Amino acid sequence: MTQSSGVPLRVVSYNIHSQRDDTAALAAVVRDVRPDVVIVQEGPRRFRWRQKSAALAESFGLVVAAGGLPALGNLLLTSLRVRVVAGRCQRFPLTPGRHLRGAAYAECVVAGAARFTVAGSHLSTHQAERSGQAALFKRELDALATPVVAAADLNEGPDGPAWATVARGLTDAAVATGRADRLTFSCTDPRRRIDALFVDPRITVVDYDVVDTPQTRRASDHFPVLVDLLLPAAD
Repeated sequence: MTQSSGVPLRVVSYNIHSQRDDTAALAAVVRDVRPDVVIVQEGPRRFRWRQKSAALAESFGLVVAAGGLPALGNLLLTSLRVRVVAGRCQRFPLTPGRHLRGAAYAECVVAGAARFTVAGSHLSTHQAERSGQAALFKRELDALATPVVAAADLNEGPDGPAWATVARGLTDAAVATGRADRLTFSCTDPRRRIDALFVDPRITVVDYDVVDTPQTRRASDHFPVLVDLLLPAAD
């Protein structure tokens, strides 16, 4: 597929560390790259989460598409270029003594023709629980009718079983661009690639970057993942 035969879409996946760090730097990081979609992990999920989600979106120059408390901190934000058709949230079963986890989904249309679904999740730090959550997330992704753009903080690297579950049948954007050596965590001591963005094979990955700047090192404990895509236009 050539660039002229698809619809461009710029996506950011970002674990924002519950906005515990430099929020001005966080807003500047996102605004500087001008994304169409931001897939947030550790977004607002407690008291006044709606207002906090809206304020976060406004600081990025975006609007809320789906997620928040019902998706347990997974939040999908879009530019006005993207029309959201439907949104929904998923909660994974609670393991006693551990944190609740979930996922958010939004069916979207861009450029009046290209349909896709954006999905985001944040899996457990516990291996057994994480693998079960990955299977539930993957089941939802496989059932989608439109091409999917899925991002997650998987809390494990590409050699892990949960990563393999989610990646099956999808394109790892980092691998597609030869940049799987770019590490996403942590900003103070980068050692692991645990933040992933996967796309339907019908979607072309044009570019991929892990944004490592003085601002991103102040904004969160994770680096943002920035991906340029070409969506298949509707016939």
